[in-house]
Amino acid sequence: MLRATYGNQSVVSVRPWIGRDPMEGAGSRAAASGDADEMRGRAARARAARGVSFAAMRSSLFASVTIVSLCVGATACNRDAPRPDQGSATTVASGTPATTNGEVTVGKPAPDFKAKDHNGAELELSALKGKPVVVYFYPKDETPGCTTEAKDFRDQWKGFEKTGVTVIGISTDNPESHKAFAKHHELPFHLVSDESGAIAKSFGVPNRAGFLSRQTFVIGADGNVKKIYRDVDVSKHVTEVLADLKS
Repeated sequence: MLRATYGNQSVVSVRPWIGRDPMEGAGSRAAASGDADEMRGRAARARAARGVSFAAMRSSLFASVTIVSLCVGATACNRDAPRPDQGSATTVASGTPATTNGEVTVGKPAPDFKAKDHNGAELELSALKGKPVVVYFYPKDETPGCTTEAKDFRDQWKGFEKTGVTVIGISTDNPESHKAFAKHHELPFHLVSDESGAIAKSFGVPNRAGFLSRQTFVIGADGNVKKIYRDVDVSKHVTEVLADLKS
């Protein structure tokens, strides 16, 4: 109620309350409070989502690093570990000027070496002079190409025996591996372990992480190199070598 005086008259006026209904205000305040709660909820959910996303990204990154590490490890494990020089088992004798630094030349003496074969028999290349010798280098026992090559020498052994040749297979595998390889495939010739790679080096044969290149040297009865195979096709190689010995 409002009272006003105009001159000698007093006027009373009854007017409705100016403003919003108290309940309406309460509802607005409640709505505002609800909006704030919703906003806070959304912010909390956003933070949680970012946390989950970060955790997932971190897990993915960790998994990727783990996979890379395993791949590198697997790759490393697939290679032969460097082996210590076993000079007591394999010795490269003093070479002639023609064979220095692995420079093997047809018509010149082959690099001399001393070694034991897979059965423990002593071999010295220079002591075999008077009959032909085949020295062949190969990567690893029991691998497909190396097994094919060894079995071809075995299967044509009667032809090789007629030439009086001594066949010596050389790789970086240890004597136990050679012994098992020879027994498994009934190989009738010598296998020599060149674990230090010294013999291969004297013949100029590359050694890549413990795997020797597949190369063959045909040495005549006079001790001189007769034929060098720097590239070998195992499907026909043994037949070629036998033909060289017969020529």
